[in-house]
Amino acid sequence: MPPPSTTALPESGDQVQFNADQLDYDYEADIVTANGDVRMYRNSDRLRADKVTWNRNTGQVVAEGNIVLVNPEGDAAYGDKIELTDSLKDGMVENMLVVLDAGGRIAAERGQRSDGIITVENAAYTPCAVTDSANCPKEPSWKITANRVVYDPALRRIRYTGARISVFGIASIPLPVFSHPIGGLSDNGFLMPDIRYSRTNGLQFALPYFFSLSPNRDLTVTPRVYTSVLPMMQAEYRELNSHGAFKVSAYGTYSRRSDDLTVPLTPATSKTDFRGYLDAVGRFQLDPNWTASASFRLTTDRTFLRRYDISRDDRLRNNIRVERIDPDSYFAINAWVVQTLRVGERQGLQPYAFPEIDYRRRMDDGLIGGRFEFQVNSLAIGRSDGQDSQRAFASARWDLRKLTAWGQELTLTAYARGDVYNSRETLLTTVPSYRGTEGFQFRGIGAVALDMKWPLVGELFGGTQRITPRLQIVAAPPLENLKVPNEDARAVDLEDSNLFALNRFPGYDRFEDSTRFTWGVDYALYLPGFTLDANVGQSYRISSAPTLFPDGTGLTDRVSDIVGRTVVRFRDFVSFTHRYRIDKDTFAFRRNEIDATVGSRDTYVQLGYLRLNRNIGPALEDLQDREEARVGARVKIAKFWSVSGSILIDLTDRNEDITSQSDGFEPVRHRLGVTYEDDCLRLGLTWKRDYETTGDARRGNSYILSLAFKNLGR
Repeated sequence: MPPPSTTALPESGDQVQFNADQLDYDYEADIVTANGDVRMYRNSDRLRADKVTWNRNTGQVVAEGNIVLVNPEGDAAYGDKIELTDSLKDGMVENMLVVLDAGGRIAAERGQRSDGIITVENAAYTPCAVTDSANCPKEPSWKITANRVVYDPALRRIRYTGARISVFGIASIPLPVFSHPIGGLSDNGFLMPDIRYSRTNGLQFALPYFFSLSPNRDLTVTPRVYTSVLPMMQAEYRELNSHGAFKVSAYGTYSRRSDDLTVPLTPATSKTDFRGYLDAVGRFQLDPNWTASASFRLTTDRTFLRRYDISRDDRLRNNIRVERIDPDSYFAINAWVVQTLRVGERQGLQPYAFPEIDYRRRMDDGLIGGRFEFQVNSLAIGRSDGQDSQRAFASARWDLRKLTAWGQELTLTAYARGDVYNSRETLLTTVPSYRGTEGFQFRGIGAVALDMKWPLVGELFGGTQRITPRLQIVAAPPLENLKVPNEDARAVDLEDSNLFALNRFPGYDRFEDSTRFTWGVDYALYLPGFTLDANVGQSYRISSAPTLFPDGTGLTDRVSDIVGRTVVRFRDFVSFTHRYRIDKDTFAFRRNEIDATVGSRDTYVQLGYLRLNRNIGPALEDLQDREEARVGARVKIAKFWSVSGSILIDLTDRNEDITSQSDGFEPVRHRLGVTYEDDCLRLGLTWKRDYETTGDARRGNSYILSLAFKNLGR
């Protein structure tokens, strides 16, 4: 609707301002008739019609033809004929359609507006589109029909009496008394139910109830009822305040559980007990530099999460962290606790770290353009039934980066560090190379490195290519690494990401003490809609002394294995990544990892394959070999319909892991579903199957029916 006339209203705001093509006045009856694109304004109420008749004696205003009545909240009422008072606030409307500013529409044969509240009889409400792409009328995906509908713009809420929800004009759910907010607002009330079936728990029905405690706080309580087991209660509390946000979720029930997952679940090997799970996460910005965060995940037993389809994680990490970050420094205090859910792992051997303190500071050297980075770190690790250790170190690193006249990039690095360790109960660690020596141990570390890159850029195939040869020289004196415990440098493997690292061990407890040459080539090709990024490299160690790296990591011999990565992207249709490590002697793939996505946003296929074939013994649990394939796909079969599915297959056999029980082709789990989704409705049916049994989390099928009405508020 165009804006009102620029003519100012009287200060009282009681008189009507209007525009029309023609104006007639009956002096005897005191009736004003306006014809042709009539527009009337009083305060924030606006009216447009083809014809308006105003009886100044009775104050009645009758509008006819192409009527639009807009209230101060922005809601528009359409009708064939409207009878109003001269305040434009109250009146009756025939063949009424109300289009809400917050989204949605209410239709009725007749309605009225009194004090801004709209009441209609035998009406229907829907937030869905009622026309198709060709602007032809269509049945909305869902709608609510009711004997009586009341809309209060001040509360932004719609209330129904004698209502029913119809889906696709067929299914009808009775709702005798029902209300909901509009415009994304939230209020107390029931949310959409969750219906599913599983072999373990039977048919499940969950009906969440939402408590809107305030605009920044809410609580959702969800009772879950099963046909095969006792009910479970779930609660979730969320809060957003001036310092940050946090969320707490909790589950609780009684059911049979077994703490010995290596035996079949029977009444003799299990017991009925309380079972539950707590998940809490929060982050707070104390000031522009300081933040505090926490994450807690605790469960009563090892199969609860999987049995009730909450999570498939096999380890739960709990963390409390305080951080300070500014442009040149970083400070953090961390505490960690781990709960294992893996079969055969002892909880008493799981580490808890309290505290971990880390401080870093960067500054320019002020002389030749280099940069210093200083670090101080300490860590205390304990176990209730295992080895305890403490570590502290201070380090300094200096980097100088220069560009030559020919475009080579040279980086000179010097690194020095001093460590102190203390270990107790070292014999409780089963892997000798992880133990270290009992008591206090001291270690000094030093290394220098020169890294040289020469980017060569030119045109190719109408695009740009870049070839970058790279050479690195690292020198470090011998270290007595085995005297200190190894807590954070166990999962070592040669990859493209650490080929040129100063220390190719992860973590701090091990440092690579050798003089080595590393060479490689980075290649990039950029064409319209197409990119190719690849690298490949290898290293050579000068010393012939035995290395600390475990056999099979690609770094044991003087000449390393060959590692690389290839990434191909074609528009938004193809994404392909291949990471590999090739044995230098046999050219066998020791690491072969592929991730690919082909398709559009609506229809696509995702492929994943991983094989680790490093021939590492079973003693090093952090380096176990495996082989697996992942396939996922989504196919759009109609405008709003799609079919999706995924499967994970364990391809590991005794060639990769001598302890594996798999036959080399063992499905782990899969899912297959069909979904309808448009602008206001999502309906889906999913079939899931788990192929593994662990305790009371049994293998079998489960079915999930999901139904979500969009734009219904919460």
